[in-house]
Amino acid sequence: MSAPAHPGQVHRVVVFTTPTCSWCARAKSYLRAQGIRFKEVDVSRDARAARDLVRRTGQMGVPVIEIDGRPIVGFDQRQVDKMLGLATARA
Repeated sequence: MSAPAHPGQVHRVVVFTTPTCSWCARAKSYLRAQGIRFKEVDVSRDARAARDLVRRTGQMGVPVIEIDGRPIVGFDQRQVDKMLGLATARA
């Protein structure tokens, strides 16, 4: 069994983006504000990553935030917080 996520735990976070995506910018800004390190993949410049993303999620849209291998399509702050073990400001 895996232990529940908690602050301070290191997660593997990848954010799939494009340069013109405003929600991508918000997602990256939020992660930075929370002190979460992430790898950014620009799918407009990496066709292989774009194809792989569609294959794995069935979606062509960005952002897709992958946390420990599990994708979140769109910037769903509650889901991001839950998967990273962050306390949410909103109830």
